[in-house]
Amino acid sequence: MVFVAVLIASSVVMVAQELRLQDAGSSSASLSASNLETAPLDPARRNALQEAIKTRDYARAETILAQEIEKNPKTPQLLTLLGSVFFLDGKYLNTAIAMNKAEAITPLDDPNRFTLALSYIILNHRDWARPELEKLARSDPKNALYPYWLGRIEYDAMQFTAAISHLQKTLELNPNFMKGYDNLALCYEAVGKYDEAIQTYKEAIRLNRQKPVLSPWPPLNLATLLVKIGRLEEAETFLQESLRYDPRFPKAHYQMGLLLEKQSKDNEAIRELNEAAALDPTYPEPHYVLGKIYRRTGDPVKAKAAWATFQKLKKEKKDERPH
Repeated sequence: MVFVAVLIASSVVMVAQELRLQDAGSSSASLSASNLETAPLDPARRNALQEAIKTRDYARAETILAQEIEKNPKTPQLLTLLGSVFFLDGKYLNTAIAMNKAEAITPLDDPNRFTLALSYIILNHRDWARPELEKLARSDPKNALYPYWLGRIEYDAMQFTAAISHLQKTLELNPNFMKGYDNLALCYEAVGKYDEAIQTYKEAIRLNRQKPVLSPWPPLNLATLLVKIGRLEEAETFLQESLRYDPRFPKAHYQMGLLLEKQSKDNEAIRELNEAAALDPTYPEPHYVLGKIYRRTGDPVKAKAAWATFQKLKKEKKDERPH
């Protein structure tokens, strides 16, 4: 069953990266794969299901499980397996439906409840995720993942004091949790504790440098704060580090463009801002800074066009705050 666990864990990592929470999700849904060994499937169907998951033929896996559930509709193991496959397939609403149907029969185990909570977060329903994570934290109070995600939910809701408390608990449980430091620093920054934020970002960066897969986020987050408070030379070093880890990271290119604009290095700034906009066509902010540069350098036509694009993208951009 190892290959199934790895596939599910890899999917969670991918989603966590999208949420800027790479490390916290890496172990979430993997244990649900053990249901394959005990689910009521005949050997041929079990082998077919394993092969479909192994080859990432999720549509085939979903069909097999749906057929089995039709024959055995009150079997929670089949429903949670289906929910896990839906998660792998990026069908998060279907994941939530399957997991809730399973829980109507018997309480979910912790791995499947965590998959349900992650699905709610991805669906932008942190309010639904919170009680699930609170149950998990009560069930397994030594697991750092659960206060971490609760902290992320509180941060998204701008409840920074509560977020800090959860993230400090996370780091008590796991002092090497890089993203715990990174997100705690975000909270310190949000409440204006810049010295604490800088030191906490630096700890996140130190831990990040020890990882086999390097995240561009910790150096970017520190650089963003340093740009904000005018420590531009320091910021540039960390932006370069972020871009070494991911040369196609639009937010790092944007921050580099913003830094260069503050240094009046207009041509270099325009290049970085255009790169950010090209890498993420939905990103409004680069266009706003481009408009500032064009106005200052005497090109009102380009400035007006850049600001119009900024306003258009700003209007179209989906609200990322939790419900």
